[in-house]
Amino acid sequence: MALAFRNLTITPDAPLADWPTEAVQSAMERGDLHDWRRIAAELRRDPWGRTARQVEEVLSHSRPYGVAELMEGLLERARRRAEADEREAVAAEVRRAVARSGLSKAQFAARVGTSASRLSTYLSGKVTPSAALMLRMCRLADLLCAEPRRHA
Repeated sequence: MALAFRNLTITPDAPLADWPTEAVQSAMERGDLHDWRRIAAELRRDPWGRTARQVEEVLSHSRPYGVAELMEGLLERARRRAEADEREAVAAEVRRAVARSGLSKAQFAARVGTSASRLSTYLSGKVTPSAALMLRMCRLADLLCAEPRRHA
């Protein structure tokens, strides 16, 4: 049986981004695999977005049998994956800044006020630098890119 919303002007075939929280709750409680897959795809696409917040809200007061655990797991995995992607993007930006600077890693680390071993953790993505340190790295790379090669 196809999902139907009660007392809502929106239909289940509308984009998920347009659904009110009541529609998300209805899909979680009375929907089927097709509806849950749509929600799951949106959670993977935007793990902290509107639909993710709606799912969290629904789960705070409703525990649809079997679906609650499924949605919690999907949301957790989507967020972990997004965080890993973000860490890698930051690490790639740090690697670009070091390369653009023309300095050795040890020289670059000293110029931004950190150790070579700590810089190594930023380059690998194991540790994410603070926003302030990230700005300092980018500014140093920009500054040295604009200068003739005499930075050592």
